[in-house]
Amino acid sequence: MSVFGERLSNYPEPQAEGQVMGAWERFLSGQDYTSSVVRRLIRDSWSRCFDAGVDPSCQNGLPLLQSDGLTCVLTQHHDLVQACLPVMSEARDFLSESGTVMLLTDPAGLVIEMAGDPRAVEEAKGVRLEPGARWHENDCGTNAIGTALLARAPVQVHAAEHFCQGIKRWTCSATVIRDAYDGDVLGALDISGLSSTYNQHALALVVAAATRIEERLTQQSLALRHALLDHYQARLPRHGHGQYLLFDRAGRMVRASSGAAAALGALNVSFNTSRNTRLAALGVQMGDTGSALSVPAWLKADALEVIANRGQALGTVIHLPDAQPHRRALSVPTKALTVEFDAFADMLGSAPAVAEAQRRARQLARARVPVLILGETGAGKELFARAIHHAGPTSDGPLVTVNCGGLSRDLLASELFGYVDGAFTGARRGGMMGKVEAAAGGTLFLDEVGELPLDLQPHLLRVLEGGEVYRLGDTQPRKVRFRLLAATHRDLRAEVDAGRFRMDLFYRISVTSLELPPLRERKEDIAALAEHFMARLAEEHGLPAMRLAPSARDALIEHHWPGNVRELRNVIESALLTAEGASLDLGDLPAHILTRAPVSPAASGHALETAEKAAIEQALSRCAGNATQCARELGISKSTLYAKLRKYGLTIARAVH
Repeated sequence: MSVFGERLSNYPEPQAEGQVMGAWERFLSGQDYTSSVVRRLIRDSWSRCFDAGVDPSCQNGLPLLQSDGLTCVLTQHHDLVQACLPVMSEARDFLSESGTVMLLTDPAGLVIEMAGDPRAVEEAKGVRLEPGARWHENDCGTNAIGTALLARAPVQVHAAEHFCQGIKRWTCSATVIRDAYDGDVLGALDISGLSSTYNQHALALVVAAATRIEERLTQQSLALRHALLDHYQARLPRHGHGQYLLFDRAGRMVRASSGAAAALGALNVSFNTSRNTRLAALGVQMGDTGSALSVPAWLKADALEVIANRGQALGTVIHLPDAQPHRRALSVPTKALTVEFDAFADMLGSAPAVAEAQRRARQLARARVPVLILGETGAGKELFARAIHHAGPTSDGPLVTVNCGGLSRDLLASELFGYVDGAFTGARRGGMMGKVEAAAGGTLFLDEVGELPLDLQPHLLRVLEGGEVYRLGDTQPRKVRFRLLAATHRDLRAEVDAGRFRMDLFYRISVTSLELPPLRERKEDIAALAEHFMARLAEEHGLPAMRLAPSARDALIEHHWPGNVRELRNVIESALLTAEGASLDLGDLPAHILTRAPVSPAASGHALETAEKAAIEQALSRCAGNATQCARELGISKSTLYAKLRKYGLTIARAVH
């Protein structure tokens, strides 16, 4: 299952566009809009857009960046762009014939590259679907780019399914592009065209293209690492004595000298010197000189150096002095500084259930045995999988993630196992490597494994038991060895009893298990998580730092959080993007956080609603009934204001009176 709680392979129904449009109009007017043709994916997205104050009359994406700003973003994502351009070039014939365009975005939905039918390109520019414009869901409503980035899975959005009026003439298909080493989302790939160009196969094409980009990125990364090692190795004789830590362009550890651990110990620094340990501050772009790098507090500024060849930054190196045990007592500072780089460090929370889950995960990470991670949607299963991978014996290899509930049966089969040239109509020339092969030497993470179609389960079982994979249409097996992690929100034992999951596969993937608590059972962590997301997202979006007001904090703690930590992050992001004051206040939170807060104890919920109603009445009175001015003063959208007026039985005239 996806973040939205349903299989994303349910494609749009173009023939029902009129019914979808009618449901959208009823939704905006506050009426019952339930319709079987409106997919849950779309319903959930509409609700998020409404709560975030997205203007449904919006006609296009956010205004374009200036050319210098776009150049900066392109430089930042140089490797992604270089991996994407050949794939876009190969897709030009299809794009030209189908009247569509292909777009590459950064992780925030900012379009950075575009190619396609020249007529479609001009049409797309009419709605700012072009480089320099941002298409995050909070900016321009339901759309394949923004919704795929939130879902972290393939998404197809057609015509009336879009939230904003101005883009309902379009149809779009998008999926995310991931980093093979840690699963981080690097951006999104999209195919868009006018609604008349709708093609169900566009989603399969964009997923296949994204897979090729991921493969190219992995090849680029390996080539750059080899160049880094070769270039630095040639320089070693000139360095004389001393130890070193070598990092690639992403700030991941590539190599540590034999005495690096001892040298770090002499400095009273604890540092994990295993490969792929990441120090994000050491990430460099292609032409960086290192002037902006952050030097750790335990190092002298001249100990950090960017390694470059012919103007191209390959990575960085930290030079360390040889350990001198006989002088160590003299070098120990009054307060020893310890810098721990822990694979589990990103997991905030002090609740006992979380601490126990982390303790067990650390133990399980040490062995190669499969781990089945259990928990509700959004509880952090992927975060734990990533930490287990980086703390385990396969951390040197890639972490490859497959969402078993996010693709149709045929597309999932080709994604998992790959295929040979001519395996089926539309197969890419030369065939394609599957995610099982791509995980060789590393970790394969099967998210929502309970959604794996029953007829594909024997093929996966054969891979796990025999260490061999057959590409679709091939008769020759390929040897693979990887660690398996799997996750699900389902009760797999019940699925086995119901005949929907094979018993032998269940016992193969659940050698050990790890259960994660839902957010509602760890309320003591909610405020800390909210403040963490506020700081991180403010930096990501270039916003000033804000504090969390007590009233907003209390409302967050009282909310039931059916979407768990992922829902909390989305709520904070939505609130930050619309808030105008120096603090994130009660009025900045989406309406559903306030309206769905539990009423037990009754006094708490009643107090929140009474305070909110009074605040709205006072603001309307001060603004003499001007709804636009009132919404601005309250820090909410006009549509949210009208929703709250309906909730409390208020009219503008009554409130002003």
